[in-house]
Amino acid sequence: MTNEEILSQYGPREFMEYDVVVVGGGPAGLATAIRLKQLAAEKEQEISVVVLEKGSEPGAHILSGAVMDPVSISELIPDWKEKGAPLNQPVTADEVVLMVSDEKSYKTPSALIPNNFHNDGNYIISLGNVVRWLGAQAEELGVEIFPGFAATEVIYNEDGSVKGIATGNMGLGKEGEPTGDFQLGMELHGKYTIFAEGARGQLGRQLLAQFNLQADSAPQSFGIGIKELWEVPPEKAKPGLVVHTAGWPMDLKTYGGGFLYHMEDNKVTLGFVVGLDYKNPWLSPFEEMQRWKKHPEILKHIEGGKRLSYGARAINNGGIPSLPKTIFPGGALVGCNAGFMNASRIKGSHAAIKSGMLVAEAVFDAVTAGRQHDELTAYPEAFEKSWLYAELKTASNFKPWFKKGTLVGMLMTGIEHLVLPKLGVKTPPWTLRNPAADNTFLKPAAECAKIDYPKPDGKITFDRLSSVFISNTNHAENQPAHLTLKNQGVPVEINLKKFGGPEARYCPAGVYEFVDDESNQEGKRLQINAQNCVHCKTCDIKDPTQNIVWVAPEGGGGPNYVDM
Repeated sequence: MTNEEILSQYGPREFMEYDVVVVGGGPAGLATAIRLKQLAAEKEQEISVVVLEKGSEPGAHILSGAVMDPVSISELIPDWKEKGAPLNQPVTADEVVLMVSDEKSYKTPSALIPNNFHNDGNYIISLGNVVRWLGAQAEELGVEIFPGFAATEVIYNEDGSVKGIATGNMGLGKEGEPTGDFQLGMELHGKYTIFAEGARGQLGRQLLAQFNLQADSAPQSFGIGIKELWEVPPEKAKPGLVVHTAGWPMDLKTYGGGFLYHMEDNKVTLGFVVGLDYKNPWLSPFEEMQRWKKHPEILKHIEGGKRLSYGARAINNGGIPSLPKTIFPGGALVGCNAGFMNASRIKGSHAAIKSGMLVAEAVFDAVTAGRQHDELTAYPEAFEKSWLYAELKTASNFKPWFKKGTLVGMLMTGIEHLVLPKLGVKTPPWTLRNPAADNTFLKPAAECAKIDYPKPDGKITFDRLSSVFISNTNHAENQPAHLTLKNQGVPVEINLKKFGGPEARYCPAGVYEFVDDESNQEGKRLQINAQNCVHCKTCDIKDPTQNIVWVAPEGGGGPNYVDM
């Protein structure tokens, strides 16, 4: 049954009204809610705020490196240390390593490390744990948080402005039919609705199209970050050490790099990022990450240790030129849903929190002035006057330079983030733009060399299914697949024939596989193992024909990350 048919039979939906509805309980969404309540207390005003989180709890779906710049959390909650925020491990040292082969590497001298890779004053954290703490702070201020509820539909007023959202129906069978456990979704109406879904948010993507928000911006660019958490022998622990790598296993024309951070309690968080503009359809980001771990520069940190957790997530890296218009009648985009990430620093949490604070101040002034459902023009105006804009402006060219090759990217990063600052030039005098969407870069499989990846050893390297297992991913089995196809024939007739079936390799969770099918004249069909999905959104971004559309499953489904 379609949603319209369900509504005609079981509707209308119940609704609740708030001053502000926030979609997404990550750093941007929670910062928005916290700042709104802080302003209300300061001005002795009442303002009702609700946060919807599709994960089982705030932080369950949060995945980040992460080294956190505390600048924003210090603005939002100045006494965060006294309140027990889990920023426990200060950065003590930075290393930048160029890997030239599977054995050789060169460590960059400290004096030549660009400013963007310096982390003095920053903290190595689990962003998921920080978000859990932010959720507790929000609730103490009176924010209502509804975990386990996925916002799946934007509700509009008659004049076209955003009225709020609807949560997904619960208890549907595989074909979309109501079962005995069926519950109709609920509508949440707000004077303003703030979308903080993270990179490539489902509703954010719809809003970009609905209001043509990217008309004046370059196409957004993404990477996939694949991460593992390890416990290492005490003698290998180096709390506070931050390592970033470039080069191998990527070739000189493919953007990618690794990170390895030593946390407290003998834990090491490490991962690999691959730009989703890669050209070779035989490339597997998951397999690249696995073989990267076997390099001596990485192996020396984790050998003898135990892998504790795994996850993956798409990240924005288009910068200022790819930022869409962030406001529309009745709402705004914040955090990675808009693209506020500093790719050159490999940091987004401080930007997400700051953008949430900026939009909260615009929303508060609007609501207390009696306004609703109009454009929050004060938000982008405040952004352009903020330190966040200045910071992102210096990083605008980072990813576009690397599109010209690793050597050009490294050279120009050195010039823009080391040489120019020493000359007193804060912002590069040139601006580059991402030329095209990531899905357009794949070459036909016949034009590319196949990549022979080694089998996992079960000690340092692993397969995808065992990795998904430790992500604690779970979806109710009898529900509609949340990975949808616009055209059922495209995966075999185009993707498999022309590109060798790249979805079987770019997915880091084994969701997509081509299996034998005698009923199909091609002898193959695409099987979608939706229960494996870790909600990274890579398929929604990289599918060459844009035939795959990711939609939210039942609330509470997906990964349940621990210490990630």
